[in-house]
Amino acid sequence: MTLISEAVKHDHRELEDAYNHILSATTADEKQRWQNQFTWELARHSIGEELILYPALEKNLPNGKEMADKDRAEHQIVKELLYKFQALKADDPNFTPTIKSLWTKLCEHIKEEETQDLMALEKTLKQNDSEDMATKFKRTKKFVPTRSHPSAPDKPPFETVVGLMAAPIDRLMDMFRKFPTDTS
Repeated sequence: MTLISEAVKHDHRELEDAYNHILSATTADEKQRWQNQFTWELARHSIGEELILYPALEKNLPNGKEMADKDRAEHQIVKELLYKFQALKADDPNFTPTIKSLWTKLCEHIKEEETQDLMALEKTLKQNDSEDMATKFKRTKKFVPTRSHPSAPDKPPFETVVGLMAAPIDRLMDMFRKFPTDTS
């Protein structure tokens, strides 16, 4: 079974991989595919954290509310940058600077989350509770929006309601977007 910290870190590595693919892509089509993949991963990951991880921080840690509020504020900045990035075409001169700026902010957040938040939370959880959270985190990502919606609420239950309304539209539009394949 996977612990919540392992599930979150796994997502972080997938985001890093997509980011590196964006920068190393040699064609506009390949960049666009990886842009879509990065956006899809980050949008789902962020909402998963906001619905599962941050409430657990608030519940289990003495300074958890402050930690969660700080993380939500960092997420808001990242969501706004992602919203801007997801609308760019690969040949736009702002494409690379925007993803680099986004990654810089995201990377700071990831480092802090992995070295502080997740470690502190795991110390308070029993193994089976952490595993249950990881399962909920993974399951939640199947039902949330796949694009950034920075004006949406970031705290349950409102985020859940807005997410459930936006998710079908995002998923429908994803059917018309290109994503990386084994051959691209």
